[in-house]
Amino acid sequence: MGGKRPGFGMVTFSLSMVLLVAGYLVYGRFVEKVFGIDEKRVTPAYAMRDGIDYIPLPGWKIFLIQFLNIAGLGPIFGAIMGAKFGSSAYLWIVFGCIFAGSVHDYLSGMLSLRHNGESYPEMIGRYLGKPFMQVVRVFTPVMMVLVGAVFVAGPAGLLTSLTGNVPGLSFGTWTAIIFVYFIAATLLPIDQLIGRLYPVFAAALLFMAVGILVALYVHMPALPEVTDGLMNTHPKAETTPLFPMLFITIACGALSGFHATQSPMMARCMTNERQGRPIFYGAMITEGIVALIWAAAANYAFHTPQGQAFFTSGNAALVVDFVSKNWLGAAGGALAVLGVIAAPITSGDTAFRSARLIVADALKIGQQSLLKRLLVSLPLFAVGFVLLFVDFDVIWRYFAWSNQILGTITLWAVTVYLTVNRKNYVIGLIPALFMTAVVTAYLFIAPETLALSATVSYALALALTAMCAFFFVRWKNRLTGKAVPPATDGSVTTR
Repeated sequence: MGGKRPGFGMVTFSLSMVLLVAGYLVYGRFVEKVFGIDEKRVTPAYAMRDGIDYIPLPGWKIFLIQFLNIAGLGPIFGAIMGAKFGSSAYLWIVFGCIFAGSVHDYLSGMLSLRHNGESYPEMIGRYLGKPFMQVVRVFTPVMMVLVGAVFVAGPAGLLTSLTGNVPGLSFGTWTAIIFVYFIAATLLPIDQLIGRLYPVFAAALLFMAVGILVALYVHMPALPEVTDGLMNTHPKAETTPLFPMLFITIACGALSGFHATQSPMMARCMTNERQGRPIFYGAMITEGIVALIWAAAANYAFHTPQGQAFFTSGNAALVVDFVSKNWLGAAGGALAVLGVIAAPITSGDTAFRSARLIVADALKIGQQSLLKRLLVSLPLFAVGFVLLFVDFDVIWRYFAWSNQILGTITLWAVTVYLTVNRKNYVIGLIPALFMTAVVTAYLFIAPETLALSATVSYALALALTAMCAFFFVRWKNRLTGKAVPPATDGSVTTR
């Protein structure tokens, strides 16, 4: 795999960057118009202010927190692994981010805002019914704890590589330090630790992204172009088909169900609905840019003399270390790696915090008392601690699929909301149908699930997706001529 490939350039990458920015400016504004913001509506931050979770914060700070909440290892490690599929990875990041991921994040975040910052399961129950809500109430906290555990091990490993020669700073030490930080971030008021540390973490993450982006244009490496074809270049292409594997491998940076679990925390801090587009849609676009940068950097690494080892390895951290040090030098590389470390830490802490809020809302346990917050959190911390001893690759494999299932459920929920309220439901329906096909195909074809043949898997996935479309159309037709339920869009109050 090593060496320079003639005819490759930076055109597709550059156009992809432009399209992501244009997506925010054009399609993001369109989605905002479809939703219909009300700048006079009192937000939960004021109406339910409690000094713990409901706290008005500046828009720029909420954006940084939201971006760091959602930008874990996914847009870095996932993009690196996804780059093995070839130039198709660029297309999925761009179009998935604009038309699926950002729509998913914006609408789920705004619906939480409209309903007093309600947690993810309550939002799902509101639009898909109580059976879905009960399933998600169990499924989501488990997933949050999985995320928290994964995002302890990842940064602990990278920090160990940076401080390997420092006595006492072993992998176990860093694991303990990060886990203690997660506990503090989960229990303290959101403005006391997360609100103060996240600008620092954001600076590290932005340095990493901007540093690698500038290096891409300085070095102008050979990168795959869409014009060269969309063939599957994965080293295990025969057993790893582009559909659905690419769309599971690259989640964060394109579409990630995890994001909808994080948005309610920010919905409880927003001061005006006009903040929704930059905070929810904009943060997702920013994550897409990070994913695009690392997909390009990975393609550079794959075509170096050392590329074959990177290409066949399942260890994305090797690519991060190589690219950062090779392009930015020892000091710059260390700072870039710190940016990569910041991403999972800032997703792991809010994963536990989100789990606390979900459980507390389900059990109707008030969270103003530290003792009550601790009571809800202790079982979550206990499970998370046990998971620290489970193999990272095993956890990540099952997280990736469950994450996309969550995203698919959210897309169906927002489609129902749009349909019931006589809004343009197509913006939710198309990505919902596509992701239904993705997650069902993966269930049938993946070696860790049913491991059926590609032909059978695709046929079954198509049949199930068509069935979902049929039931949606039948349900929609039944709505014809009915009044819009007044509670669907939340109660309107003005200030």
